[in-house]
Amino acid sequence: MEKIIAPSVLSLDYTDTKSQLKQLVESDAKWLHFDVMDGNFVPNISFGTDILKALKKGSNMFVDAHLMIQDPRKYYPEFVRAGADMITFHYEVFNDIDACRTLLLEIKATGIQAGIVIKPNTSVDCIRDLLADVDMVLVMSVEPGFGGQSFMPNSLDKIRDLAKFKKDNNLAYLIQIDGGINAETYALASNAGCEVFVAGSYIFNQDIVEGVKSLLCQECV
Repeated sequence: MEKIIAPSVLSLDYTDTKSQLKQLVESDAKWLHFDVMDGNFVPNISFGTDILKALKKGSNMFVDAHLMIQDPRKYYPEFVRAGADMITFHYEVFNDIDACRTLLLEIKATGIQAGIVIKPNTSVDCIRDLLADVDMVLVMSVEPGFGGQSFMPNSLDKIRDLAKFKKDNNLAYLIQIDGGINAETYALASNAGCEVFVAGSYIFNQDIVEGVKSLLCQECV
């Protein structure tokens, strides 16, 4: 399938929001990745729903909201109302398959997509029984909530596992990766079977249109 770039708006320059959103819309990126951190499940605090509403007004791009929060069941309806097109939450919030499945189905019942996220130390085996119920699996290639980390190569094994399981069982979930994505790690993850790539500083620290293009051009190398 066509690869999807999902720039992380955590790295957006909010002193130049209008211009940067315009560049994102003009780029070949199809999604926006919206990180929500509560200072509890992860140590940092990020955005609320007002920022999401503003982003949706400024573009018609697909938004996947990554809830790094302790109580996604309580707060996900607010992000649905704010315009999220997909919500992902962490398996580690519950560490329970049935609780995760219940929330996945609740989110999907609102008419949007839903996915599950695993941290670097969580194996694919922990979520295998959920894979028929998810629209996407997000593999974290850094520890969520901490900046400046290097890409963790063990995430590639998880992607290969998910890609093989998907093919063998005729499933349709997307495989997404988040953390330390640049031209080199994009190529590694793509070759492993990843389909959706969250990229932050790599895209926003250069011309946005060219940054997105330089990732997708790895497919031609």
